Amino acid sequence: MTGATLELRGVSKLFGSVIALRDVSAKVGAGEVTCILGDNGAGKSTLIKILSGVYPYDDGEYLVDGEPVHLASPRDALGLGIATVYQDLALTPLMSIWRNFFLGSEPTVGRGPFRRFDIGLAKRTVREELDKMGIDIRDTDQPIGTMSGGERQSTAIARAVYFGARVLILDEPTAALGVKQAGVVLKYVVQAKNRGLSVILITHNPHHAYPVGDHFVILKRGQVMGDYHKDELALEHLIQMMAGGADLEVLQHELEAAARGGHAELAETAHQLKSEIELLEPGSG
Repeated sequence: MTGATLELRGVSKLFGSVIALRDVSAKVGAGEVTCILGDNGAGKSTLIKILSGVYPYDDGEYLVDGEPVHLASPRDALGLGIATVYQDLALTPLMSIWRNFFLGSEPTVGRGPFRRFDIGLAKRTVREELDKMGIDIRDTDQPIGTMSGGERQSTAIARAVYFGARVLILDEPTAALGVKQAGVVLKYVVQAKNRGLSVILITHNPHHAYPVGDHFVILKRGQVMGDYHKDELALEHLIQMMAGGADLEVLQHELEAAARGGHAELAETAHQLKSEIELLEPGSG
């Protein structure tokens, strides 16, 4: 790591008596893909919203380029070059690609009452920026809803890069995509990294994170359970940490106990679960 673009030091967040994050520390390196992994309820969404300025943190420090910051809104984060692409992408399906690309930040031409949307510049810019991401579009006037899920994700990424993002936070970008389209998005994640951006990839899928990630932070119930660089962590170990081997063993024993009451289906499920746990154990493959 050549230096931390973003850094959290002992950050905690509470919602009343509910502890969403507790003493979370992590670094996001310049020009790296940092993967934040965790199951549902691990604290990933809360962490995203702190990084992007939606939520204030209650304790700890948040540093950008080594300087402590307190973000009051997502606009503050954008001002520092921190852009977030959420699962819903903030796109309008029936509007054209170029209108979606500049939605809320339209380029203009002319002055005073004659100032108007510079449509020609918008269309040229969209084609150029998507071409840099490797997306060949037929017509910039086509509704963005006609693009594939992977292409829409990649368009949202290209938009964030164009508007000056240095840090790109991607919220579960492959969650609703098939295998092929997920591969397309991951390719563009690597391209963003190769253009010098720091990328934070939020996911619960280790098979999507490991091929593109340089750094892995595993969250569980609001706490950091592991923080590794790629050369310190094998995919099998990452899968084991994500799967929660101890939790699966407890479930297996519960199913076995229930199966003793004569439930053949539960007994078969317990047997299958035991086989999966054995596959997750180090040295099993």
